[in-house]
Amino acid sequence: MPFRAPLTNHSLCPSDHKHTSSGKPLHPDCPGRTYTQAICSFGDWQMSQSGKGYVNESRKRHLASHTEGPRALPPPAAS
Repeated sequence: MPFRAPLTNHSLCPSDHKHTSSGKPLHPDCPGRTYTQAICSFGDWQMSQSGKGYVNESRKRHLASHTEGPRALPPPAAS
């Protein structure tokens, strides 16, 4: 089963206010994205920060740590 940690953007705006992909508001009275959050589907890892790029990089590092696991022994030498 693959592990997931989707990014979600949070804002104090009403849900009908639209934003650009960088979090800038398209509505004149909207303050824009407040923070970005990622929560892992396995375990208790989560991160919330105002910087979307930082959360995304941390999320990628965390998900990569799930695949490391124990190191396998090398195959036996051929005789």
